[in-house]
Amino acid sequence: MTPQSRIRAAIARLPLWLSTLSVAALAEPCTELEGNARQGGLLWGSAPPHASVALDGTPVPLLPDGSFVLGLGRDAPSQQTLVIDGDAVCVRTLAVAQRDYNIQRVEGVPQQTVTPPAEVLERIAREREVVRRAKARRIERPEWLQAVRLGFAWPATGRISGVYGSQRVYNGTPGSPHYGVDIAVPTGHPVVAPGPGLITLAENDLFYSGGTVILDHGYGLSSSFLHLSKLHVSVGDEVKVGDLIGEVGATGRATGPHLDWRMSWLHQRIDPQLLVPAMSGLE
Repeated sequence: MTPQSRIRAAIARLPLWLSTLSVAALAEPCTELEGNARQGGLLWGSAPPHASVALDGTPVPLLPDGSFVLGLGRDAPSQQTLVIDGDAVCVRTLAVAQRDYNIQRVEGVPQQTVTPPAEVLERIAREREVVRRAKARRIERPEWLQAVRLGFAWPATGRISGVYGSQRVYNGTPGSPHYGVDIAVPTGHPVVAPGPGLITLAENDLFYSGGTVILDHGYGLSSSFLHLSKLHVSVGDEVKVGDLIGEVGATGRATGPHLDWRMSWLHQRIDPQLLVPAMSGLE
């Protein structure tokens, strides 16, 4: 039986297991989790190396020692179910702290600003597929993920001009939420790797994000760097923390020079600011 089929079978039997668990068993956690159990947060846990693990039905990649990482998206529900199917089946309900996001309503915006013109829609779709494929790679380098578990470094330091989760509603139509942290610094300011990994995308001119680099940290965890004026890496390059990736710019749909740093775990967007020390004293 494949890991995916084992997970599906485990989830299907959940009502039976829950009905037979004692109160004492429910009080014992399946696995110790470390990290930030809030929307946009990242959690670390461990399981038997041969186990299958799923979060709300999504298979979770395991390192050779059984450790794993979980990403909680911007709109993650208040409860999620973690299933570990190893020597025995273990079920844990995760309580996810909810966040309030800055929502701004803007009226009177020209419609061509809100909706891209038809002639660029094909380009946007094509570029999204390129990004999707880059993020879909599953790179298994446990030393990278073990290194970033100790914390990430800021890829650039400066004034924070945009935060994760914020959103604008233009003429009554919600725009896409902002999934990263914006750092306002001049064009040409260096952008360095916040952690080790492999460059899986390096594009100079995407419609929305302009100069764009994706750095894969392994096991579904990746960083993206948007609006770069210059790239200093290519696809296939391995980098370590502090290596030069590119330079800040205002390319793509940007109104001024800044770095937009985003992070993803599988299909979930997570908040980079929850993974780095406070900016104070680092500028």
